[in-house]
Amino acid sequence: MVYEAESGDLTLVASGDTMITRRLSVFREPQFMSLVELFRQADVGYTNLEMLMHEYENSPGMAGGTFTASEPRNIGELQWAGINIVSTANNHSYDYGEGGVADNLKNLRSAGLAHAGTGSNLSEARAPAYLDTPKGRVALISASSTFHEAGRALDQRPDLKGRPGLNGVRFSATHTVDRTAFDQLRRISRELGLEASNAAQRRFRPAGAMKKDTDTEMGFMGGRFDVGEEFKQTSKPNQRDMDENLKWVRDARRMADWVFVAFHCHESGATRDEPPEFLLTFARACIDAGADGFFGHGPHVTRGIEVYRGKPIFYSLGNFVFQNETVRWQPSYNYESVKLDHAATPADFYDARSQGDTRGFPGSSIFWESVVARCEYKNGDLSGITLHPIDLGHGQPRSQRGRPVLASGALIKKTLDRMDRLSRPFGVRVSVRDGIGSLRF
Repeated sequence: MVYEAESGDLTLVASGDTMITRRLSVFREPQFMSLVELFRQADVGYTNLEMLMHEYENSPGMAGGTFTASEPRNIGELQWAGINIVSTANNHSYDYGEGGVADNLKNLRSAGLAHAGTGSNLSEARAPAYLDTPKGRVALISASSTFHEAGRALDQRPDLKGRPGLNGVRFSATHTVDRTAFDQLRRISRELGLEASNAAQRRFRPAGAMKKDTDTEMGFMGGRFDVGEEFKQTSKPNQRDMDENLKWVRDARRMADWVFVAFHCHESGATRDEPPEFLLTFARACIDAGADGFFGHGPHVTRGIEVYRGKPIFYSLGNFVFQNETVRWQPSYNYESVKLDHAATPADFYDARSQGDTRGFPGSSIFWESVVARCEYKNGDLSGITLHPIDLGHGQPRSQRGRPVLASGALIKKTLDRMDRLSRPFGVRVSVRDGIGSLRF
């Protein structure tokens, strides 16, 4: 007799970034409830939780962007909508320092929502989350390439505690320029005294800590440049970070029936629509190590899809819930960044930052048009993927936008045409029927 959990069948619905600040369960529109049912009917409902669930118990941490906070009760709103596993490694993981990391984890545990990507030390941050379903045990590993160094979790030592934070994957980038540009960079470095400063640092720091400059390669303003025939950028993941994450993928492969990896990445290739080279390397390595799928997010726009060795790689699923302008409080740093004083209110800040919804995220529709992916597995193999376009309400008032509904009208074609165009370089085509995208690969 074959039990359901041994069937090798699984339905997973995956979404991108969730920045939730408000209740979902009060809404009843058919386009919204149909989207909710898509998650509820799946065995696994996944999103990247790019919001810290806490009550402002801690002071702000690293400055930059929206400092995220949402009432812990909103975890239940996600569960109501069919989300049963989330990733937490992203550039907002450390918005409220170590205390914010701890409070977010405490509240997720209290709500019983499976989560991966942050922890009280590096091992905890890298370790998989496990979700038991009728179709077997599901593992999720979560990592991010976009983070402040202070927020990266550290290993424990026999003589010192580890540092709470996220599972960070570092990378290195090399900029290739022609000889004329390279010689100009060298002249600038020399005349500004940067070359002499770097030389002094090489003598001071341990041998080999800083690469030497040569006639064809040099360091400049924190980057590496080399001489070539064309202008381009190449990148690769930090080998130790990749190896350690792949170790946990292989561990999860022996501990669960299904293994998935989530990755938060703001970085891009030649254009915002293209994933960086290091992400392609990392994603494919995860599949080689045993992952059944890879879910990318971070740039707040959709990117292409690859099916590698029969497994799906979503390089970015864009946004899912995008309520980053109704976070209740922001620190003084943010007000000062838009020249507001202590008497200003949160709405004053959000208005000033977007200059009346003309700049930033409110200023472009691309951030408010996305997809939800439904992955069907049969007998252990991927049997099909459908893409369901969603509309997050670009142009609506702040109080209305950010909640996803299934898209309608011309937006369906616009969203899926983009997914088709961006997936073609990976050998994947997206066709449209009855408002839903189907993948051919």
